[in-house]
Amino acid sequence: MSASSQPGRTQAGAQGGIHPAVPATERAPAATPEHTPATATATATAPAKRALMRQTDLVARVKAYDPDADEALLDKAYVYAMQAHGKQFRASGDPYFTHPLEVAAILTDLKLDVATIATALLHDTVEDTLVTLDDIRANFGEEIAGLVDGVTKLSQLELFSERTKQAENFRKLMLAMSNDIRVLLVKLADRLHNMRTLNFISKPDKRRRIAQETVDIYAPLAGRIGMQNMREELEDLAFAELQPEARDSIVTRIAQLEDTRVDRISRIAGVLSMKLADNGLVARVQGRAKRPYSIWRKLKDKQLNFEQLSDILGFRVIVATVEDCYRALGVLHTNWQMVPERFKDFISTPKANGYRSIHTTVIGPEHQRVEVQIRTQEMHDIAERGVAAHWRYREHVDKDGGEARALEWLRDMVDLLERGDSAEEFLENSRLNMYQDQVFCFTPKGDLISLPRGATPIDFAYAVHTDLGNHCVGAKINGKHTPLHTPLRNGDQVEIIRTKEQTPSPLWEQFVVTGRARAEIRRFLRHAQRDEHVKFGRKILEKVFADEGFEMTDKAIDGVAKKLRMSKAEDVFAEAGMGSLRGHEVLEAVFPELKRDPERRKQAAFVEPGIKRKPISIRGLKEGISYHLGHCCHPLPGDRIVGLLVPGEGVVIHTVDCEELERAEAEMEDWIDVTWGSHAAEGGPSVARITVRTKNVPGSLAQVATVIGNNGGNIFNLKVAARNPLFFEFLIDIEVRDLAHLQNILGALRVNAAVESVDRVRDKEIGA
Repeated sequence: MSASSQPGRTQAGAQGGIHPAVPATERAPAATPEHTPATATATATAPAKRALMRQTDLVARVKAYDPDADEALLDKAYVYAMQAHGKQFRASGDPYFTHPLEVAAILTDLKLDVATIATALLHDTVEDTLVTLDDIRANFGEEIAGLVDGVTKLSQLELFSERTKQAENFRKLMLAMSNDIRVLLVKLADRLHNMRTLNFISKPDKRRRIAQETVDIYAPLAGRIGMQNMREELEDLAFAELQPEARDSIVTRIAQLEDTRVDRISRIAGVLSMKLADNGLVARVQGRAKRPYSIWRKLKDKQLNFEQLSDILGFRVIVATVEDCYRALGVLHTNWQMVPERFKDFISTPKANGYRSIHTTVIGPEHQRVEVQIRTQEMHDIAERGVAAHWRYREHVDKDGGEARALEWLRDMVDLLERGDSAEEFLENSRLNMYQDQVFCFTPKGDLISLPRGATPIDFAYAVHTDLGNHCVGAKINGKHTPLHTPLRNGDQVEIIRTKEQTPSPLWEQFVVTGRARAEIRRFLRHAQRDEHVKFGRKILEKVFADEGFEMTDKAIDGVAKKLRMSKAEDVFAEAGMGSLRGHEVLEAVFPELKRDPERRKQAAFVEPGIKRKPISIRGLKEGISYHLGHCCHPLPGDRIVGLLVPGEGVVIHTVDCEELERAEAEMEDWIDVTWGSHAAEGGPSVARITVRTKNVPGSLAQVATVIGNNGGNIFNLKVAARNPLFFEFLIDIEVRDLAHLQNILGALRVNAAVESVDRVRDKEIGA
């Protein structure tokens, strides 16, 4: 839409297409909640304005790392954005233009290219002013217009607290990132400045929402592309809003610690530097206390108290070459005792985001436990600036492979996205990929596979190939057979054993940790479950048609599919198998003239014993987990039930008094607390088993069958269990709706003159 066609907007000015400032009442409302422009009159009681960074200062910051930077382009973008935002103000009372200017300044710290800095200056103009995307394209070219458009769309789709909207918008964020990572870099800088000024937002709920999505989405994204400093600052700013008391407590404890040991960081850094110099190493040593959020997370994850957490100091040793890194490590381990299991070599095995360093923890000077990171200057630049340190914006070529490693995770997530997962599942899988630390394992051929910490052989198999994961039946770790749920450790060699007959188990989802493995398992189970529903639905409809004296044909079901606006007959069978479509509804769609008795309608869909019921009939089970009703106790809706986890079978549902549970009492960790769903009885009849003793007189069995039929039951199977001159004893399987229905039938049988006794039984089997 052009500027002249939008209500309240004026045509572009004559000078370079810059729109003149107009009263705030004529401006379109901003879509991004945390930096909505305020009106000019709203600043009467606002805090004092902060001085704007001058054009020359911004240009100098860029030219300090890029002497050939296009100064004219930066000047033009600065003036254009400042005039476009006019007299808009932020909630802090500062001119609105301070926001894009601060975003640009953050990106200069990352040493980004001129196009990205210009995009930062212009990123809110299309959304919050009279400027259009065509204006940006005409004045700054296609590249910058594309970047501004990407950032604008993300802002307009700002993440909300509702999970579905958040998931769908995160999905679009990932697509935008896959086209040009610079869109994310601008968005992260935008979010960082908004978090730095979060306290100016007056509504607590709004502040908490912004802080929560920052710690859920933006901070992990920053970490995933190697921008660790930005991630830590985002987390700490969100921590201050979400749990201010916890943060204040940690800050106070750190301050108390520093009061008792003045200048401790500088003293320890000095000792480290001296020891390295004594061994001929030129090194720069930096030290700092860890951020409050990092300390809080470690306290929570490791369930420690503050006194037990001794490694709150971190030091970086920066040397000239990779060889010097290992020499420095030798000096540290020679002079101070290392802490076992706290050594990681990310130089030989870099992280997925391209990060390289050696990490070790030693009982260092002053008997203080300290963490030390050893790296070269190049490694340090990548650790500080992440993907921005080696991204080739124009050529999109990365000769050292750093960019490929840093963005491999993004390609994996976009691959999952394109496979058609729901937005909610995509968000969950992406969070799994973003949050967790890594372990490095090897295939039998020596290929390196990077996985999140806690990953299992199943995760490993899916990381290699989807088919390998789907047909995984066992694993060898370092040559030894191990269970598939075994957590992998750094350096493990993993060999996957597979067979074509094996398929993913629903139980796998309980212990895999990678988004890829979880997505592939769910996808396979959905397809398998649909096939099962189709077969089940076909059986149901064949029986319903046969009971009424009709033959079910695929042609007839095709006609039903058209009437119900389904694409094919298979959809009708699937809906019937899930219980969403009742058998009599299909029958009447084929034969509209057929008027069924309401009581008979309840018997229109029969469920054979052992066939799995529709998933929603049982509460307490995770979606997609296979289950069936126990043949030992024949539970009915209305019975108190327990689920028993059985390897290879899924979950078996038993009544609470079933003898099978007594035999499984030693494995009570496999018990699952379940209940019937509110509509369980509507999923089709269930099978109950009863024993009936009748007088040995002609017609007694006929009377039993008549009583059962008159009360809405259906005899599914029958066996003579005992016989003598006085009585017959029968075992009978009856299809009933629920426990109350069975009790009605039992009551009717007990008052019949031909019946001596009748009881429900649990443990007797009826032979063929």
